[in-house]
Amino acid sequence: MTDQDPKQNQDVSALFQPFELKGLTLKNRFVMAPMTRQRSPGNAPDESNAEYYARRAAGGVGLILSEGTVVERPGKLHYRDVPHFYGERALDGWKRVVDGVHREGGKIAPQLWHVGLAKTDPNAYVQPAELEGPENMSREDVQATVRAFGKAAADAKRLGFDAIEIHGAHGYLIYQFFDAATNQRTDEYGGKTIGERNRFAVEILRSVREAVGPEMVVILRLSQWKVGVYDDKIAKTPKEMEQWLLPLAEAGADVFHLSQRRYWEPEFAGSDLNTAGWAKKITGKPTITVGSVGLSGDLIGAFSGESSAPQGIGELVRRFERGEFDLVAVGRPLLTDPAWVEKIETGRASELKPFTKESLVEYF
Repeated sequence: MTDQDPKQNQDVSALFQPFELKGLTLKNRFVMAPMTRQRSPGNAPDESNAEYYARRAAGGVGLILSEGTVVERPGKLHYRDVPHFYGERALDGWKRVVDGVHREGGKIAPQLWHVGLAKTDPNAYVQPAELEGPENMSREDVQATVRAFGKAAADAKRLGFDAIEIHGAHGYLIYQFFDAATNQRTDEYGGKTIGERNRFAVEILRSVREAVGPEMVVILRLSQWKVGVYDDKIAKTPKEMEQWLLPLAEAGADVFHLSQRRYWEPEFAGSDLNTAGWAKKITGKPTITVGSVGLSGDLIGAFSGESSAPQGIGELVRRFERGEFDLVAVGRPLLTDPAWVEKIETGRASELKPFTKESLVEYF
């Protein structure tokens, strides 16, 4: 991708228009992407977590998506010090997070998560005694997991969160049901087509929608790729994407959050629409784009310790103005600089900071 020099201020006013959907009003189009930090000892957010999110709200982010926070099921985690979204201590911690974000004028949604059969880092976490995935979950397990997502959503509404995000991307449990390689079930939760294999996600969406009512915005995060297999595709054609997404929209997804490595790359041959653009075209629903926004390198390189320089967002603005997507999720720049959005808005592009590997472990 070629883009403008980030030190040259660009007309970004389009991205600072308000966004309204159902009961959610955002002051701009920037979303803080969910990022696992492993900074919740005892699996409960503490005061440092509340301060971390509040700083990003104070820095101008329109909507904060929390780090992945897990529902109450066996084998839901593969790293230590990741927050739960159940139990009195964890929920009290999340209430402090919500209140801190609201005091700074921000909005926040939890990202509800279950990792399924994801690989465990032996240096970071003890392997759970039980694991859940499409290959070993009984019908009762599946239905209990559906209910666990609904319960977590009800708790989020009670705590004052502004929206809900469900994590259906990157090779975790919901994605494992989408993926033909990991979902070879022969019951109603399997099938030869993506339209059949998305039943688990459809039931989760219905459970969440029942829990939060019609006016609370429900976001579904999806990706074509999974960790370690970056050229994979759940939907290999636009027709398959229709079979995948339309039932999810009907089941209760208000916004689709489509994760890419690089937001400017086309999803299918014959069109330069990215994944979020195709999702919007197919469903008519608002979409969030994400993937290397504002940086020269992608997330996968960051995992290998690569740094990234600030990058202009002229291409992002161009795609937004033509209606390809409605919201923009930003991850690593906000780890490095809580005031990234404010600097973009006020023309202080020369003050943008590079992303370094230390930002993955530092907490400020």
